[in-house]
Amino acid sequence: MSRPGGDESQAVGKKSKRRGSSDEEARPLVPAQPIPSKQERVLYVGCEGESTEPHYLDYLTKRFGTGEHTTTGQPFRIVPVYKVNGLPPEQVVEAVREKAATDETWALFDRDQHTKIPQAVEQAAADGTEICFSHPSFDLWLLLHFQSFGGKQSGTSKGVVEKLRKADPAFKGFDKRNDKSIQGPRRKALEGRVKAAIQNAKALVSQCEHGDCKAGPGRYAVGPVDRTSPHNPDHLPQSPRKWAARSGHAPDCKVLDRDPSSDVWRLLVSLGIEKDDWDRLRG
Repeated sequence: MSRPGGDESQAVGKKSKRRGSSDEEARPLVPAQPIPSKQERVLYVGCEGESTEPHYLDYLTKRFGTGEHTTTGQPFRIVPVYKVNGLPPEQVVEAVREKAATDETWALFDRDQHTKIPQAVEQAAADGTEICFSHPSFDLWLLLHFQSFGGKQSGTSKGVVEKLRKADPAFKGFDKRNDKSIQGPRRKALEGRVKAAIQNAKALVSQCEHGDCKAGPGRYAVGPVDRTSPHNPDHLPQSPRKWAARSGHAPDCKVLDRDPSSDVWRLLVSLGIEKDDWDRLRG
């Protein structure tokens, strides 16, 4: 949904003056950016983690949210939905749907060692919540800004984090002493690397062992999905297999078998942060 600008960040937890957020549990992540002449695209994005993903989404809004540096020219504002100590995938979807009501929703969650990922995909398919699944974790998406990647990780991020620490001095201490923030020097290190990250993430789709996965023309969709329209071309609810194939993976390619992979690139392409070289399917 597009609407005038405002200031929202959504943490799941104790009651407070703002809907669903808590002064004790959440810091304000997205500052107000009034844009009187244009309508903002507002996205609620559910996060599995409590710091890395919300910080990264805040970076996207601050860096590109005015629309001046996007291909669409449309201002946008991402409202992260998260909880202290994190949320399992199925609760990520549930939480973002609750906070967003009828607004556009996305869900970011990882493989890690979670057991209810198929359930999370089913919930997302039921009402059009876009999925950004990363195997083994969101840390892979960060690494793809600096290099290509390959090889099964089996749900562990150890190898990914080790490479990320070596990729740039700003990330040398990443995931040490519980420091997984994306602030200051780490944001600067990501500058100018979005195109490479998207290309590397798309390459992982094509390298999937399934053999029929490809992030090519007509093979993926980037939304936004209008969940309120009775003429919605996505015909909600959709089958979980079809919904999980919006990243270019084959419908019969099981989500848990997509190792390694990260669908976060779809969010950036949808926002127009990087020019998309492929035909885009709009929801």
